[in-house]
Amino acid sequence: MILAPMEDVTDTVFRRIIADCGRPDLFFTEFTNCEGAQSVGQAKVVHRLNFTELERPIIAQVWGITPEDYYKTARLIHELGFDGIDINMGCPVKKVIKQGACSALINNPTLASEIFQATKEGASTIPVSIKTRIGFKTIQTEQWLGHLLRFDGLAALTVHGRTVKELSKTANHWEEIAKAVLLRDAIQQGKSNKTLIIGNGDILTYHQAQQKINSLNLDGVMIGRGIFHNPWFFDPTIDPDNKSVDDKLGLLIKHLDLWHNTWGEHTKNFQNMKKYYKIYISGFKGASSLRNDLMQLNNPLETKQYLLGFLNR
Repeated sequence: MILAPMEDVTDTVFRRIIADCGRPDLFFTEFTNCEGAQSVGQAKVVHRLNFTELERPIIAQVWGITPEDYYKTARLIHELGFDGIDINMGCPVKKVIKQGACSALINNPTLASEIFQATKEGASTIPVSIKTRIGFKTIQTEQWLGHLLRFDGLAALTVHGRTVKELSKTANHWEEIAKAVLLRDAIQQGKSNKTLIIGNGDILTYHQAQQKINSLNLDGVMIGRGIFHNPWFFDPTIDPDNKSVDDKLGLLIKHLDLWHNTWGEHTKNFQNMKKYYKIYISGFKGASSLRNDLMQLNNPLETKQYLLGFLNR
């Protein structure tokens, strides 16, 4: 059970909140750009690599187009003490694709190979994995995933069951993720350390996650948007419908305090914090109005005081 890497979401603060609600087996960071990490603007991106011991085991996810920068960034990640490195070959954002990065690598398998090899060399003793999709404009499971599964030393492959063109607008193709397991077994037959296959896409409950693992013979599943419906996702003993308004808003206040103590006034824009509100403020009378009120506030202390007043009322 893995918490997915999500841009401007899975920072060190949110990971610690989720760890307290119900710890996944593995955390991922946000996306760190390798070129940025090796440039004069390094200070603007390295906060993505902040983590605490509470968040272990933790994987740093990286993206970019320059093998040499992948090598250098992998060395940095190894020195920082991460438990692994994951290469983003699946992000469908247009401005990223235009650079030739992430899911654009589906159409550039040669560069994908060079990037993996450079990362593996820089990573030294820690494992290297890849997260990707099943194709660019059309489903290319056998061609694309087959190419990746031939990489020597690929520790894990997370497969989001949609093409880049589909974004998240169609049903997840779980049959293609199941096909990845069969491809792995055929290509890596006889190997003692086979690549782990992780399924990703549209899992909203712990029960669904277990069902996919068992029915498709997966090594694990990765949860992304499901965490926005239930921050207690990874603890199957907790029913989020039984959580009170005090429980939900108390967790948001804890998040605000941790955000303020970690980032202060300048490291991160407080506007980013507002994308979390719907996780905590939903499913009770007045939730929509409260969210709208909080959107007008622009610092964590003011927001905390407003929430405390709401709870008192």
